[in-house]
Amino acid sequence: MPASELRKKAAFFAIFAGIVILVLVLMPLVEDRFFSYFLEHYGISITPGGELVPRSGDVPPDMMVKTSIAVAINVIRIVEILLWMALVISVVRFVGHLIVSTIRGSQSEVSSLVKTVLSIIIYIVSFFIIFQTQYPEVPLAPLFTGSTILGIVVGLALQDTLGNLFAGIALQADQPFQVGDVVTMMNQQGGVVESVSWRGVKIRTFQNKLLVISNSAMGKEMIEVAPKDNLNARHVFFNSVYVASPSKTIQVLRDAVRQIENVSPKIRPVVRIRNLGQDGIEWEVKYWTEDYFKYPDSDALIRQRIWYVFNREKIDFAYPTRTVHIAEKKEEATFVEYVNTVSERLQQVPLFTPLAEDEVERLAKASTTRVYAPGEAIVRRGQEGNSMFVIVRGSVKVQIPENNIQKTINTLRANDFFGEMSLLTGQPRTATVIAEEETEVIQIKKTALRPLFEVNPNLMKAICDLIEERRAVLAMTGDQEEEMKDVDSVGVLSSLRKFFGFR
Repeated sequence: MPASELRKKAAFFAIFAGIVILVLVLMPLVEDRFFSYFLEHYGISITPGGELVPRSGDVPPDMMVKTSIAVAINVIRIVEILLWMALVISVVRFVGHLIVSTIRGSQSEVSSLVKTVLSIIIYIVSFFIIFQTQYPEVPLAPLFTGSTILGIVVGLALQDTLGNLFAGIALQADQPFQVGDVVTMMNQQGGVVESVSWRGVKIRTFQNKLLVISNSAMGKEMIEVAPKDNLNARHVFFNSVYVASPSKTIQVLRDAVRQIENVSPKIRPVVRIRNLGQDGIEWEVKYWTEDYFKYPDSDALIRQRIWYVFNREKIDFAYPTRTVHIAEKKEEATFVEYVNTVSERLQQVPLFTPLAEDEVERLAKASTTRVYAPGEAIVRRGQEGNSMFVIVRGSVKVQIPENNIQKTINTLRANDFFGEMSLLTGQPRTATVIAEEETEVIQIKKTALRPLFEVNPNLMKAICDLIEERRAVLAMTGDQEEEMKDVDSVGVLSSLRKFFGFR
């Protein structure tokens, strides 16, 4: 509650309470003066039991006078009862506002039911106390006896409503969940808790529908709660054939899962063997979410990354051995066609212009093609590198950190290349390269280039000259990459010889 609104309520309460208290203080004085004059005029006195009797020697009052005085007495008592109840209600309401103003967030909403119930109990008890002070001669025991019978009848008629009320009180006293938590119940849809009232709980499902469940039903259900401020774990299951290396599978999948959005970086994902099934190795990926409400999208993205990793690393999913699985495999290019295609791509790379046709063909035979998912990192800044990449299809963005954010400094597309300094000198990656769409690249490693340098040592000098020319052109256009700054041709040649083990 804002401070200005609280001050307004405090001022209103002070004025109202002051007026009521002043009236209650003045009423006995006015009452004494009124009855003193009235009773003196008619010669009547009031016994301690409230009975009207004539004073000695006076004529007994007639029925009209006695009735008028009795009505006036009851009116004054009722007014005093109403004023005292108004004062009690104003105090309870103001104290309730003070308590709510100190409670923030979901606690304020879920505590409203308790505040209402306690207020009603205070009102009832206060009324009976005030009533007894004004009418001490009226016994309350018969009233309670009659109300018991009435309460039984009303209780039977409102059984479901009262069940929801008391179940809501129990839920809010225990507070197994709060507004914003994700809850899942048996045989019910799960979702985010939006509100808790005396009647039931409102839950926003994953299909963006509003689910209303009564408190009595919630009290009987087994509820799974994922607190909103907690790192909640999820499991994704898959399988692989027995010939795949478990160690390799764990390593490549753990790195892939850590890069996915909504996977918490605070706890490392776990990839482990769940069971050795009769059809293959059964796996599970355990990861921790930052926002549990988004876990369907995170599970789906993890399954997508698993497919891409399996496709890249030539790992097969396991199929049931009791079923004959017949699938038409698309015609794969022969090795000769593959070498010719890759050779054509490499001949378009300026870095390999000094290579003869047979040398380009040898380089193509030793290279590999890899496919990356949209948003997946191909290389990361600071990683050790000994390979370069040529883009066959798709596009990538080159990023470097700047003021704690990743800044995109370049976008590369088909026939562009990156990572050449890591291939030639073994330098750590100086930028992060991320696939913007499904991207296929040709990867050329140190082991593919070393035999060419052994046969033709002059290639080193020619490639270094090309790097120097490219660096000068990029410097003029302002697009020079970080890894090529502050490196001269002599330094590159020396690093190249040292990295490949030549003197």
